[in-house]
Amino acid sequence: MAIPPKLYQFLVGVFASVGSVLYGYDLGVIAEAIASQNFIDTFHPTAAESGAVVSVFTGGAFFGACFAGPTGDWIGRRKTILLGALIFLVGGGLQTGAQSLSYLYAGRCIAGLGIGFLVMIIPLYQAEIAHPDIRGRVTALQQFMLGIGALVATWVGYGCYTRFPADSSKQWRVSLGIQIIPAGILAMLILFFPESPRWLIDHDRAEDGLRSLAKLHAHGDENDAWVRAEFEQITDSIHFEHANEAKSYAELFTNKSSFRRLFLVCAIQASVQMTGVSAIQYYSPTIFAQIGIPTSKTLEYQGINSLIALAGEAACILLIDPLGRRWALIGGNLANCVTFIIATALLASFPPGVSRNVGAGWGFTIMTWLYNFSFSATCGPLSWIVPAEVFDTRTRAKGVSIGVMVSFAFNTLIGQITPIAMASIGWRFYILFVVCNFTNAIFFWAIQPETKKRPLEEMNYLFTNAPLFVPTMNMAEFEQHDLENRVAEVERKTSVVTYQEDVRM
Repeated sequence: MAIPPKLYQFLVGVFASVGSVLYGYDLGVIAEAIASQNFIDTFHPTAAESGAVVSVFTGGAFFGACFAGPTGDWIGRRKTILLGALIFLVGGGLQTGAQSLSYLYAGRCIAGLGIGFLVMIIPLYQAEIAHPDIRGRVTALQQFMLGIGALVATWVGYGCYTRFPADSSKQWRVSLGIQIIPAGILAMLILFFPESPRWLIDHDRAEDGLRSLAKLHAHGDENDAWVRAEFEQITDSIHFEHANEAKSYAELFTNKSSFRRLFLVCAIQASVQMTGVSAIQYYSPTIFAQIGIPTSKTLEYQGINSLIALAGEAACILLIDPLGRRWALIGGNLANCVTFIIATALLASFPPGVSRNVGAGWGFTIMTWLYNFSFSATCGPLSWIVPAEVFDTRTRAKGVSIGVMVSFAFNTLIGQITPIAMASIGWRFYILFVVCNFTNAIFFWAIQPETKKRPLEEMNYLFTNAPLFVPTMNMAEFEQHDLENRVAEVERKTSVVTYQEDVRM
């Protein structure tokens, strides 16, 4: 029995998201690796050097995202995923076989470069192959599979840490080496999946584009009414883009509609880091220890946190298309704000390690879990969903590339200042995230139009004509009818042709 087209698109999206698993796994497993006794005895790293081992990864990812934009336009979406996986394989191999810190720095940087390629191009590819009705669900897989990678890293790291003796390099080499396996699978198989129809049509391969579109949406039937209507809409849109839209990065800033979309995407990526996700993940393990949870139990509670994140991400996959993007992002930031208010009040009233108030410590821990669910169900996935769908074909790779670069830049910023700020001003640092979450909600209420279930080719019309202050817009004027009209027109033409053939017979 043939797989239903939407399920097939979803499964293609799942496989492409193996690249996101690599991101989550590498971020999660390095903490165990640098804490293992053999690693310390072999390399004798200072605190600064241990920090550099972690942070050089995001530096590499920043440049990977930068290079992935033009590469995705030049060689295609699948080959860019392949390139990212191959680069990651080199970086993973260097990390696994590292004989000095220099090897490890190089491996982390190269692996980060590959991750930059992958996390930039994967949601873009997913958005371009998915039906508008499930596009949010498919692109939300980026965050969900990242969570899968982090969860696997938690338990693999723990297993290697406890299974192998302290004087064995297997304690950290095995956990670093395991990430090579999914990268190899991704590299070997990605070219067996359909290329983006939009990229093919954009590169004068209309027949291949139609064939890919039919494979994705109609079991290969190139005469299917929806496929023909979608093909015509993509073709018309690309012809318009070739004549009027951005041909370089500079035009993203000079074209009003393109710049509006770029500004929204960069704002979302920056705002996600300013929700406090990196800071709270940094400090919550310290709280666990200070409220008296034994070391043997710390991993268990961190594992619970990972499972809560997956539950939130799964909820997003199920609900983001029917509920939409706009209010999910607004509500998510407000919920984050509430959890930070309570957590900050608890830290201020009952300083961990000083007050010895176990109830307050557990209250903080529960707030981190609630925050994690809220973030994982809304802001985290939406930081990949919205950028992948708002640009047109000519600007999509360039715009998403810049957005992901902003994400990695703010990620690095928060990671660097958090330990310094927590040591200097303690709980007062959390006030920053209370304010940012609240202002994020107000900001996106003001500027973000709803994009759910809207064909990618209609985004240009939306962002060109919608008012800058979105609450004043009449949504009925922006309901998408174009594709339905095209489907009806194709069906009408098909009926006429069939009738004429019957008359001749």
